[in-house]
Parts: sequence; C-alpha cells; structure tokens
Amino acid sequence: MQPASPLPKKPHTRRRFLATGGVAATSVAWTAASYGRIFGANERLGVAVIGAGGMGGGHIRALKKLTEPNNLNPVGVVDVWKTRAESGAEVLGGRALTDHRAVLDLSEVDYVTVAVPEHSHAQITLDALDAGKAVYCEKPLAHTIEQGLKVLERQRSTGIAVQVGVQSMSDDSYSRAAKAIDEGVIGQVVQAQIEYVRRYGEQGPWRRPDLSDDEPQPADLDWDTWLGTAPAIDWNPHHYFEWRNYAAYSGGICTDLFIHRITRILKACKLGAPRRVVGMGGIWQWPDGRDLPDNFEMICEYPRGMTVYVLGTMSNRVGIDHLIRGYRGTLYFTRSGWVAKDKDDRVLATHEKAGGEDIELHHGNLQRHLREGEPLNCPVELGLAGVLSVCMANESWRSGRMMAWDRDARRMVPADSMNTSHEPETVDDELALS
Repeated sequence: MQPASPLPKKPHTRRRFLATGGVAATSVAWTAASYGRIFGANERLGVAVIGAGGMGGGHIRALKKLTEPNNLNPVGVVDVWKTRAESGAEVLGGRALTDHRAVLDLSEVDYVTVAVPEHSHAQITLDALDAGKAVYCEKPLAHTIEQGLKVLERQRSTGIAVQVGVQSMSDDSYSRAAKAIDEGVIGQVVQAQIEYVRRYGEQGPWRRPDLSDDEPQPADLDWDTWLGTAPAIDWNPHHYFEWRNYAAYSGGICTDLFIHRITRILKACKLGAPRRVVGMGGIWQWPDGRDLPDNFEMICEYPRGMTVYVLGTMSNRVGIDHLIRGYRGTLYFTRSGWVAKDKDDRVLATHEKAGGEDIELHHGNLQRHLREGEPLNCPVELGLAGVLSVCMANESWRSGRMMAWDRDARRMVPADSMNTSHEPETVDDELALS
C-alpha cells in the first residue's frame, strides 16, 4: 500500500478555481495572467518532447505534423537512450538531449510533453512546473496517489497549465453527456459500465516475443536515470522494454488502459474522488515473472450514490456496452457519439460527436489554452481523479481488501477502517468538475 501523506488543503476561492486550467469559461482572464508572459494568438510556441519511445514517438510525429499549421517551434527531444533522442530529433527537429533538466533550462521552450514510463511522470512534471514550463503529461498523471497530490499542489501554486494525456477528453461526447445528465435526460444516475478488453497472443500483454534475457544494455542508455525513483537493480531488458508488466514502473491494466475509460465516466458524471474501490483479477494466463494482473476488473463507488464497473480481460476481446444507467433511461456511448433511451427503448436524446480520441486534437487544445485561454479538456483535477480510482483498485488487488478514500487525510485506507455511508452524500470534492 502506498498511502499519500496528508497535504494542507487550500480554501475554495475563485482565484484557486480559475488557476486549475479551465474547467469553467471564466478561466480566461486568470489563465492569461498566470503565465510569466502572455502568449499572443499567433505567437510561435516552443515545444519539446521528453521520452522518445512508443508513446513519445507518437507525440513527435503529431507535433511535427502540427508545426506549420499551429505555428510551433520544435526545440528538442530528450531520451535517456541517446540513439532514441537523436532519432526523435531527426523527425521533430531541434536538439537531441539525454537529460530532461537540460531542455527545461532552455528559454525558448514553452511547453514540454512528458512521455516516459509512468513512474517518472510526476517528477518530470514537477521539474517542468518549477522551471515555468507548461506540461502535456501522458496518462496517468502519476504512478502513485502521493505523487499526484504533489503535482496538483504544484500546479495550483504556480498556475501553470498541465494537460493530462487522456486524449478521449478531446471528444465532446463526454462533456455533452454531462450536460444531458444535468438536465435530467436519464434521471437520477445510479451506475455506469465500460471496458478495455484485448486478446493478446501467446506472449501475453506487453511482452516482446523476440526479447531475450541476455539482451545487452545499449552503450548510450543511462539505466540509472531511467530507473529514477524505482528500486536500483542491474540492467534488465524485460524491465526496460516491457515495463508495463512491473509495479515498480506501472500499474498495468489499471493505469495504462482503465485510466482511458474511467476518465470518460468521470467527466460525463462529474465525479471526483471515489468513496470505495475494489479491484479483482490475477495473473491467470501468463505467469511469466510479471507482478501485475493479466486480467482485471474494478468497481468504484462514488459519494453521489453510484457505482462504475470497468472490465479488462486481456485474454478475450468481447466487450460490453459503454453506458450510464439512470432511473429514467440509459445513455449509450457509440462510435459516433451517444444515444439516450428510456426503458421502452424510446429515444430521449442523441449527440453526434465533435472531436475525437486524438493526440493532435489534444495538443491543439493545450496550445489554444496557452494562447487564448480555451479550457483544458483534461486538467490536473480530472487526471488525478482517475489516478485515485486506478491506484485504489490496484491496492485492493494487492492487499485483498476494499479501499476507501479518507477525504480529511487525503489518503486511501482500508474500507473497513472507516465508517462509510451507504447513502448518497453531498461532499466538498476538490477533484470533481463543475
């Protein structure tokens, strides 16, 4: 268990709310004032990418494509494996660096994209905020709840933007669903379900069939820096190339996959911190040295009086409907948006989506936020709410106990150590969107 140390709460003031990165239209004025300098609507933005592996490569290609139409200045690419940094810089442009602190020292950098393994997300984001740089941080926002709370506090104290890389938040289906739910289209909401299922080959999730135990460490790869705050171990090719299978660097299915799905429901239902969470599953099919589940499910209960179920079989890709259940009807998410129907299958409302789950759209949103104050699609509060849910689910699985969120201490605890309510509650939730 990795409980978060209590951090001082800040009063709920208008100034604090506006500094969170734009969950209200009135955030424009404060956002412009919160940066060291004001970005003009057409001013060139200096961008850099930290991490040039799989996800980092996707961001490099996206930013390259956006360089001309969005008036970007590619400053550099950072990776602890020098060869990767150089390859990335050849595509994006700018310098190839091996230490993220070096790119943060460059005055021409306006925002950085953090696309490294999960265990280093928070520290690099904190370093960037301390250097006065805006951040696009790949999901999850942090590896632990404690780290996520530190990022939240730092973002609020600096007022600098953090966009969390749950790219589906640039699909307006979820904000429009929230509006429909507020208007009572499906009545009182009581439950939601969603999934992220796959069917992996014989090698199992996140394994490389061609990777051998004696794969040598590249001569220009800084292994100790890659490990960061993780336990110090000798070079291990499986830990480097297949890090999503190990709890020292990742939360596996929960943090790599479920974070995409739970965040959709969080936004649609305006949820923040869960009340109780249970995670179940196991290393059912691939007992190959991994220490995270290869098949997993979680149930989260929220104070408003609803539960969210998330399915994550990696052995079978037959999915379930993505939907939200209310007393008056059910809202079904579709490839084109959503449809709400009553108990007799009569259509109550529909929505054809604008936007989509797209890295370029998500970067564009951050860029417009910096230039014009457009609200962020996935601000730090929403990112942290997702981290709470998935980290509590993983801890439930590890410990064999249901976990609860202690709002006063701002930490997860075993649920049987708290007197939790079984009725809806109105709570002061600093993470829930308004």
